[in-house]
Amino acid sequence: MEPLEIPVETITSEVIEKCTTPLSDDHDEKYGVPSLEELGFDTDGLPSAVWPGGETEALTRLERHLERKAWVANFERPRMNANSLLASPTGLSPYLRFGCLSCRLFYFKLTDLYKKVKKNSSPPLSLYGQLLWREFFYTAATNNPRFDKMEGNPICVQIPWDKNPEALAKWAEGRTGFPWIDAIMTQLRQEGWIHHLARHAVACFLTRGDLWISWEEGMKVSVLPANVAWLYFEELYTFFYTFYIYHQVIHEIDA
Repeated sequence: MEPLEIPVETITSEVIEKCTTPLSDDHDEKYGVPSLEELGFDTDGLPSAVWPGGETEALTRLERHLERKAWVANFERPRMNANSLLASPTGLSPYLRFGCLSCRLFYFKLTDLYKKVKKNSSPPLSLYGQLLWREFFYTAATNNPRFDKMEGNPICVQIPWDKNPEALAKWAEGRTGFPWIDAIMTQLRQEGWIHHLARHAVACFLTRGDLWISWEEGMKVSVLPANVAWLYFEELYTFFYTFYIYHQVIHEIDA
């Protein structure tokens, strides 16, 4: 594999000020982003956004992340607790997902900081673990046109899933009767994000854990591109066979 190219410099306000583009008087009317009200959504009582969008927010969060030099220098996998399931002010995954943050920029920033703190030592592979998983599954999807389908997928186990629209709807709407699962699906619907262990839990519940419904149906509700959750829990990749069960009694937050 060839070395990664260094990402281009981030566009600054100074650069933008030097650019001029003529706009028509009706530009915003034709091309502006419509509000939620204009799209027909009821916004009464709607809480503020948990994940403000855009590159500026993404870069601000990245800088906050990199301020924790001791964490970068002595990296170890974070220990889970109840608060881990809540959105973090330094969380980056939605920004990587929507292209607000360049994965290459993240990689090089981490590498540069680690070498400065550790005096030119090479960073451990574990520092990039989650980022590498993400890119690996994007790569797998690129080389497999049937990646998001079971039938005709050469690397997918063919399983006779159940057809149960009622159970699927209850799962998607957080009405299964299992508090742990319902809380996760409610968070996903309200915030658009859930912790990766929560993704594992709801994917397992839908597929081979409880409902025996196809992961393809789950992807219609929550598409997890380049994410291992659906693949683990319906055993798409047989060589990654793992049988994780997350115990809701141990991990659920006290009411």
